[in-house]
Amino acid sequence: MFLTNISAFIQGPELIIVIIIIGILIFGAKKIPELAKTFGKAKGEFEKGKIEGEKELKDFKEKSSSNVNAKETKTD
Repeated sequence: MFLTNISAFIQGPELIIVIIIIGILIFGAKKIPELAKTFGKAKGEFEKGKIEGEKELKDFKEKSSSNVNAKETKTD
């Protein structure tokens, strides 16, 4: 709510600077690199899971289409 009201008056790079300053005030300057490292690791794990899920979906689609093709050839 607060950021929505501020974003009406502050736009562009100034808004990013305000958010960074608020983050420093909330977490402290020493904690921010640790948070960035944690977010980086979480993003990496998310990407790995995404790639693995896409691979499994592709394998499932290939397997199900080959099963359908096999059933069609048996009925011929």
